[in-house]
Amino acid sequence: MTPLEDTAPFRTFILKVANRCNIDCDYCYVFNSKDQAWRHLPVRMGVDVARAAGRRIGEHAAAHGLPSVHVVLHGGEPLLAGPRHMDDLLGAVRGAVPSGTDVHFELQTNGTLLTKAWLDLFERYGVAVGVSLDGPPVANDLHRLTQAGRSSAASAVRGIELLRSRPHLFAGLLAVVDLANDPVKVHDYLASFEPPVIDFGLPHATHDDPPHRDDPDVPEYGLWMTRVYDAWLARSEYRHSVRMLEDIVALSSGVRGAVETLGLTPPTSVVIESDGAIEGVDTLRSVEEGASQLGLDVFAHTFDEALRHPKLLHRQYGRAALAEKCQSCPLVEVCGGGYLPHRFSAARGYRNPSVYCADLEYLIRHVQGSLRQHGWNAYASAAPLPPA
Repeated sequence: MTPLEDTAPFRTFILKVANRCNIDCDYCYVFNSKDQAWRHLPVRMGVDVARAAGRRIGEHAAAHGLPSVHVVLHGGEPLLAGPRHMDDLLGAVRGAVPSGTDVHFELQTNGTLLTKAWLDLFERYGVAVGVSLDGPPVANDLHRLTQAGRSSAASAVRGIELLRSRPHLFAGLLAVVDLANDPVKVHDYLASFEPPVIDFGLPHATHDDPPHRDDPDVPEYGLWMTRVYDAWLARSEYRHSVRMLEDIVALSSGVRGAVETLGLTPPTSVVIESDGAIEGVDTLRSVEEGASQLGLDVFAHTFDEALRHPKLLHRQYGRAALAEKCQSCPLVEVCGGGYLPHRFSAARGYRNPSVYCADLEYLIRHVQGSLRQHGWNAYASAAPLPPA
């Protein structure tokens, strides 16, 4: 077992402040996946849970000398917690973390419930807000309908426009890739809102439940993202980041990336459920029932105990935790074997190449070829390299 002093501490703490949602995304790994734990969890996180989480975060930061931590408010739809209760939760977390540790709050929302009152609250706590939107209304509504089966696009756009009135609170946009949508139209539509970051995510899938493809012999998701890359560089006026692409550039240049889906740097995030349970990455719910559960909680256990948990030890092993094919691949420092949930099969656990292996290879080689062809200035004109 890896000694605790050699492990990377948690730096990002994801609080599941609401376990319900007002829209019904068919790809949602919380509500529409194999793991249905949400049915047995509190609808909202209690203030006692938030306070206990804050204490545990504070002691973890002190034990590892962390000057700052990130606390991400998540769901479900976190705004369903309500402004008054959210105020209590934010106050409980901040009040429990010692003053020597800066707390950077973030929140991910579908945007449909944003109001001026919400933004006023976020101003008080410095909460950076990201919004999920898959593209123009026709593209967005392929998967992101309301519980009543109606379009959620107009409400989401209204929320984004309201958020744009406080640009210092606007963290960016998150979109899930769908091969049915035109990648250039999706990118350019999202870019029209002038977000600081656009984050594209691949649909969660495993070897037992692979992603949809029109032609299994073609790296369609890689092709889709290369068209986004080319569109991103096509206009000198674009100043936003595209996180996946920027990380490929950074990792190809020997610089540490910013996300957990690429590269070999150990992930540093952990989830606190609405009942106080400490869990691994929650996207593992797309893999199998209980895949993210550790049997720990913030009332009885420390985050150092979570670091030692057998389910999380893979974080520390880097290349050695990967399939043999990945260990010998020349691109492994960049792709990192792919995102953990995407490696899973019932037969071999996580020791498989990603279900997006061919796509990642195609995309990485396209980006690296572009950098060699056009030189650094072509990239630098689009967005700055993330810090190491």
